[in-house]
This record gives sequence, C-alpha cells and structure tokens, in this order.
Amino acid sequence: MPSPHEFATWEPLLRVLRTDCHATWEGPEGVVSGQIGLGAWSVPVRMAPSAPGRALLVEDMADAFSAVEGIQQALREAGWEHVAFTAELSLAGSAAVRVFAPSPAAAAGIGTHAPSALVLVEGAVPEPWRRLPEPAPDARPAGSADAGLVERTLRERLPDAVPATEEEIAEAERRLGLPLPAELRAVYRVVRGRWSDFPDYEAAERVYEAVGVELLPPEQLYVADAASRHWHWAHAASRAVVTPPEAAVQGLPGSPGWIAFGSNGGGDHYAVDLTPGPLGRTGQIVLIGHEEDTGADLEADSLTDLVVHRRPSSHPHPRVHADRTPAIARVNRASLPDVEAAVHPDLEVLGIGVLDRPPVSLAPVTGLPKLRTLTAYPGTLADPLEISGLKGLEFLELGPDDWRVLLDAGAVPTGLSAAAVIAHGHDLAAMVALNNELLALFGRPRITDEVLRGDLGPMP
Repeated sequence: MPSPHEFATWEPLLRVLRTDCHATWEGPEGVVSGQIGLGAWSVPVRMAPSAPGRALLVEDMADAFSAVEGIQQALREAGWEHVAFTAELSLAGSAAVRVFAPSPAAAAGIGTHAPSALVLVEGAVPEPWRRLPEPAPDARPAGSADAGLVERTLRERLPDAVPATEEEIAEAERRLGLPLPAELRAVYRVVRGRWSDFPDYEAAERVYEAVGVELLPPEQLYVADAASRHWHWAHAASRAVVTPPEAAVQGLPGSPGWIAFGSNGGGDHYAVDLTPGPLGRTGQIVLIGHEEDTGADLEADSLTDLVVHRRPSSHPHPRVHADRTPAIARVNRASLPDVEAAVHPDLEVLGIGVLDRPPVSLAPVTGLPKLRTLTAYPGTLADPLEISGLKGLEFLELGPDDWRVLLDAGAVPTGLSAAAVIAHGHDLAAMVALNNELLALFGRPRITDEVLRGDLGPMP
C-alpha cells in the first residue's frame, strides 16, 4: 500500500512539479510547497491550455491528477486528513521532500499551506458555537397553528401517499431526544417523504408541491444545533451572536430547538423553531441558509401557514449582521479609522487590518469585558506586549514577528483556546516551527516532519 513516509509515493508529483516549475527558478535548483487533503489540494502545477471552445478537463492535467490521487490514497491508508510539504528539486535529479504530518491540534490551512488555526485546549469550541438560546418566556404558538388542518389538507392533496408509522415517528423522537411538534407529526401521519415510496419523479414532485418543501423522512430528521453548522476556528471566533429585542429568530449558529425537516433543494434547510427570539412564535418556520453560518430567516409563523396557507410570516425579520453592531469592529483603511472608534462595552471581536497610518496601540480596548478575539495584520501593532492586558482573549491571530515578541517575553496569553499565525509569504518550514512552539507551550501535539530523499534523474 502507498505510504506518505515513502519517497516513491511522492516521486510522480515531484516529477510534475519539476517540469512545471523549473522555469521560475533562478538556477538549476528550486523549492516548491503545497498541501494535499482528501477532498482538495493546493499544489503549484501549471494549468494546461484547454482546447478552444471548451472548459479545462481533468484529462488535460492527467499527470498531475494521477500523482495527487496517489498521495491521497496514501493519506487514507495512514489515516491522515491532509498533509503539507515542501520539496527541494534540481534539474540534475536530486530531490528531497519534507513531509509535515498533521497534528490533531492544527487545522489545515489554505493557500499558505501552514495551519489555519491551532486548538490550544483540547475540545475547545469558539464562543458563538457555545452559545445557547436565550429563554423567551412570553413566546406562544401562532394562532394559525392547526395540526388537524394540516393533516386534512395533506390527505386531500396526497390521497395515495405512504404515511410514516407511529413506530417510525416514535423512533425519530427517541433519536432526537424530544417530541415532534403536533403540526410536524401531522405531516408524517400523511406522508413520510422516503424516496423509495415514490414510483417516479412526478410522484416526488407532487409531494414537494403539496408540502412546500423537500420533506426529510423521519429517519433523517435532525436537530440543527451549533455543531451541525460547519465552522473553522479562525472564522468562527470572528463571528458574534446578536439577537436584538425586536428579533423573531435568535442569531445563533444553531439551536437545540431547531428541528430540521426539509430543504428547498438548494442546500438550505427548513426547521421548526422551538426557541424563538424575543418577538417570535413557538413553532415558527425558519430557513437555515447553507451560505450563512449564524442565524436563520423567518419563513412562516407556523407550519400550518407554510403548508396550508402558503402565507409568509407577518413579522418583519430583516437579517441582523453582527459586523454592523458594536460586537464586531474592523480597524483598517476602509472601515474604522482607529482603535478608539472601536471601543464599546459590547465589543467581542477586534480585527486590525491594513492601515494607512502608523501602528496602533491596544490601550483603548484594555479592560473591555467581552473582548475575546483579536486579529492583527503584521506590522499594525505599536507594541504587541499590550496584548497581555487583554485578559479575556480566547482567540489570537498575529503575524510571525508579533508572535516572536510574545514568545520571547513569555507573554503569550495563558487563557487562549486557539491561535493562528498569519503566514503569507513566509517559509513553510519556519511557520511550522513557530506553530510548534505555540503548541508545545500549551502541551498540545506538535506537527511532525520527516525528509524523504531520492533521485528523479536528469531533467529531460
């Protein structure tokens, strides 16, 4: 079986890289870096010209794809999700590839090949993904909610539908850990939405038209909690949950009270909302967008309104953008002019980007009670040691030089749950070494590397 620890596994890719990259070298030797995962890869191979009038095909780059697939197979055999590498190649034939084995504490990066984030506390989750729904003691079901009407209407629309059995409904409730709302039970008493029940595509279309959604069968119902919403540490730590007093839906990544029961065919899922916002209704229908990572759109006040009346919610529900609230502040030449403008007791996330002014001080935000995330583009901080005054940080993203200042001074915040090194334009091996220093500081598994040597023969 192929192994990522053997030069032979890498040899086909190294040959492709030498052929594609040697023209950019300043001499007879060069260095290339890349990253390969089970589902995607970033390797500096040359894009082959496609035939006129058609798009680029896999066949146009068969050698590169075949070489990458061989490494992906080796990753599967080794149980690795991804691997980063840097290779020293020569026209004469000598080759050495440095393979950086993944660490369970380092998330794969994109483009730069260095890790995108380091999880410094095992199992740590960003604050927005830990947030539970706020209670809404005054919330009540909409007056339109009528389980009996839902059932009668669907029986008229779908006289030949296959219903779910009571045992199937009960099993779904046991698996979810909560009872299905009466309106949703009424739907499944008429139709269970299993593809094997449909004799043809037209029958499936009739169910979609009758219910108004692509119905999930009982065994596919799921609780759309925060864990069900995909996230990466660096991105999720820079998000915030904001639910204003006039909101009908809470601005959460997910909720234990969102029961997803169908889709719109485009990747978005409908859910019954049992944990509404301050002005929402218990059992309202929300649409969880696959291109959004927090919040949901209010679709109907009840499942009855969605299925029977095809009536949108009467409650205005503009989506709340957290980055337009005091919770998130971006200081850069296109947004806020300075750190002073970001100061607010509700500030949770501070991002300092490219500036058209001298480096800034963090003194204005020292002591803010909710500040948990700081990201600072390289060269934007006047004194990185001011970070030690930000006591509530759980995520910190800095450039290599700023991390070096903190490490040398023993001033890396001990309360961090995760961190990231901005590695643009830096040597991969040096970035891995810096990431390993941070991992070691928190007692986390480090990224290991090994050098595999071989000979590719002279360049043809």
